[in-house]
Amino acid sequence: MRQVVGVVISTPDFSGGKIMRVLLVEDDKALADGLSRTLRGSGYAVDHASNGELALKAAGEENFDLIVLDIGLPGISGFEVLEQLRKNRHLGSILMLTARDSEADRVKGLDLGADDYISKPFSLPEFEARVRALIRRSQAVHTPVLSFGRLKLHTVAKRAQIDEEDIDLTPREWSVLEYLLMHAGQVISKDQMLQALCSWDSSLTHNTIEVYVSRIRSKLEKAEISIRTVRGFGYMVEDPDAGAQ
Repeated sequence: MRQVVGVVISTPDFSGGKIMRVLLVEDDKALADGLSRTLRGSGYAVDHASNGELALKAAGEENFDLIVLDIGLPGISGFEVLEQLRKNRHLGSILMLTARDSEADRVKGLDLGADDYISKPFSLPEFEARVRALIRRSQAVHTPVLSFGRLKLHTVAKRAQIDEEDIDLTPREWSVLEYLLMHAGQVISKDQMLQALCSWDSSLTHNTIEVYVSRIRSKLEKAEISIRTVRGFGYMVEDPDAGAQ
């Protein structure tokens, strides 16, 4: 671990695949130390900045898959850091940490470009689950086009096409479809989907997941992509290329 102008950089030596990089922006030293240990234990490379100015400097010099950003920072606030990051076209996921849990704060963060929001105090299992979900989304950003047979998902532009023809999807339908396709060939439970997709509100339920999957099935009929219900477990997208091998 080394200290560079107030930014603590710790890069573990893991082999086998790209190491996901996380920038933790938190001025509470005890909390920062605990979250850093948790993230490193999950295999992430963790950089820590104790204020907004250092966070912007670090994000300008390195590419991060996820930024965990506290709102209540000394100096410039987390909201200001968030706004500047998005103006600077930072494409990685951003998870906001806050001691405040008002609807106005959630809406403001969402409007400024945050991907998720977690209120203090929170449990480490919940924190880790949200980090995993956002890392997956960040990985999708680095894969700008996902192809599944005749279906293409443009993950940055948030467009879905069948044979180059656009499909009309709501934001929630897009999120459900993207998550299922990123796990093609795997059985995904409704609880897993809720954990990964519920962030700014709790409007998603098992019943609404069923409704969205039903709508998506209808819209994908032309692409001949099957979202199979695995009774008692959840859903599975059958890989259209698997049978050709």
